[in-house]
Amino acid sequence: MRDAEYRRILRSQGLTRRGVLRLGGAAGLSLGLLPFLRAAKEHDGAAKSTAPGFGKAKSVLLVYASGGQSQIDLWDMKPHAPAEVRGVFEPAATSVTGTTICEHMPRLARLAHLYTILRSVSHDDLDHGSATYLALTGVPHPKKSSNPPALPTDYPTYGAILHRVRPSRRLPYTAVHVNGPALVPEYVAPGQGAGFLGRACEPLLIGDPTEGPLALRGLDPLPEVSAARLADRRSLRDALDAAGGKGAERPLREMEQSYRQAYDLLAAKNVRQAFDLSSEPLPLRERYGLHRSGQSCLLARRLVEAGVPWVTVIWNHTNRGQDKQPDDPDAYGWDTHNDIFDALKDHLLPRFDRSFSALLEDLEQRGLLDSTLVVCMGEFGRAPLVALEKTFAGSSPGRKHWPGVYSIVLAGAGVARGGVVGASDRNGAYPSTTPVGPWDVAATMFHALGVAPGGHYTDPANRPSAITTGKPIAALYG
Repeated sequence: MRDAEYRRILRSQGLTRRGVLRLGGAAGLSLGLLPFLRAAKEHDGAAKSTAPGFGKAKSVLLVYASGGQSQIDLWDMKPHAPAEVRGVFEPAATSVTGTTICEHMPRLARLAHLYTILRSVSHDDLDHGSATYLALTGVPHPKKSSNPPALPTDYPTYGAILHRVRPSRRLPYTAVHVNGPALVPEYVAPGQGAGFLGRACEPLLIGDPTEGPLALRGLDPLPEVSAARLADRRSLRDALDAAGGKGAERPLREMEQSYRQAYDLLAAKNVRQAFDLSSEPLPLRERYGLHRSGQSCLLARRLVEAGVPWVTVIWNHTNRGQDKQPDDPDAYGWDTHNDIFDALKDHLLPRFDRSFSALLEDLEQRGLLDSTLVVCMGEFGRAPLVALEKTFAGSSPGRKHWPGVYSIVLAGAGVARGGVVGASDRNGAYPSTTPVGPWDVAATMFHALGVAPGGHYTDPANRPSAITTGKPIAALYG
């Protein structure tokens, strides 16, 4: 690489030669950092990309089906496979000739002309914690096939990366996670936070949106605190900070950032209004479903409408809460080791069919689908073998974890409508076409937002990391 070009790339990324040497040393510069510099160069050129779907989305709305939806029982049915593979559900015709999905998703069948099913996603991580990390960061966890805790050294979730590379200029948060955090099944899964980017990039986390009419409590101005009084309080705090000297330590900087975001959130009337689900007509709220998953999807639509660039809905807050709370439909997750057909038919599919179809239909009717990339996915699929597992609760057979192949659904922002991309083999066990990984899904989402997947971001110490290692899935655009 020529010296002038090298300096130009450094300047474009806010770095200096001395800074790079401090990061990696002279040897690191010549070897380890050259891929990063090439990625930075690619990022410069990709801003003018004419590839299909680039920059079509104003927002990404990711619906995360924690626990792993069964590809064979929902999106990629195998009616001609042996009984122990195909299960008990029948395929049903959809609004797209030749495409079938599960008989227990009639609303989504009628809307199949709005979305594309991607049937060839594949990786090799076998457990929920590390696979959730992979799904929500696009990066394999160092402890593959395990349930590790979330750590401050983790790679950041997508919304945190977006905040780092392109923060919202008119909203206090670039990303919001709804109905979180995702539990596996009782501990917070890694991959949902800002990780090494720090709290300044942390997505706003919303819990159960059904706990009250206002999904984010504490936003209503107190009658005794006028706007002028609130401004005085903020001025006093700023003055005290100035008098005491602003701390250089990271915890103090992050606390200052949290205060600033809180004030900005109180001042952002349009965002405050987005959290008020009671302002929606009751029939529409009922159309989504008056439960955690349904109201989370409704809140997500309101946040997209308010201009939030990245919204992640944790469709079910626990991946397998049914083990301890079998009578609570809100507790059911997609980790159906046993009793899979009862759990799907009686609890999971009726809610999912209602909520996800309402979301797609509502976005389409409001003219938001063309500018919103909707992605519904889990961390993996389920095994192409129905069997009873004695180490899990339940009395009838289910399916084990299966990352070998699984299906996800995408819609909006230029994605072909009514399509099917990729295929699995006759038993739904492995891809029969070229596989794609979670890193490619990540690249597709950033690509849709107009953020070059081949670029990079830097942490607070100015160390570079790739936005993704994947490539946008061009076939999604027809």
